Amino acid sequence: MNETVELPLTRELFCHRRRRSVAGAREFVRTAVLEWGFAARLDDVLLCVSELATNALLHGVPPGRGYLVRVEPSAGMRGLRVEVHDSGGGLPAVRVPEGEGGRGLLLVEAFADRWGVSGRVPGKTVWCEFDRRPSV
Repeated sequence: MNETVELPLTRELFCHRRRRSVAGAREFVRTAVLEWGFAARLDDVLLCVSELATNALLHGVPPGRGYLVRVEPSAGMRGLRVEVHDSGGGLPAVRVPEGEGGRGLLLVEAFADRWGVSGRVPGKTVWCEFDRRPSV
């Protein structure tokens, strides 16, 4: 009797506290998004990954630590969820931008279909979700 074993689609990447880790996180997510057929949302997803990873790097990762990027499709491949886990304190919130910075979560709010923050010990998980859109 042959049994079909379904492997989990969740993918995770641990990123060290380095500036170049944001580009690595983006490339990691790009590969998964394209393999899963979400090309129509690729730019939106990658922009949000950049913002969440940068926020983790600048505000959520204490020295000597890193952050985790997790990406997974929803049941039936109807959507996609991206999570960035860090061990820092505080809860991120959308705020009025000041000067050159402060627009990250405004962009996530604008391009993702949903986003939020969940507590974990230590730290937090900032996540965003994207509904599948037809490819053009």
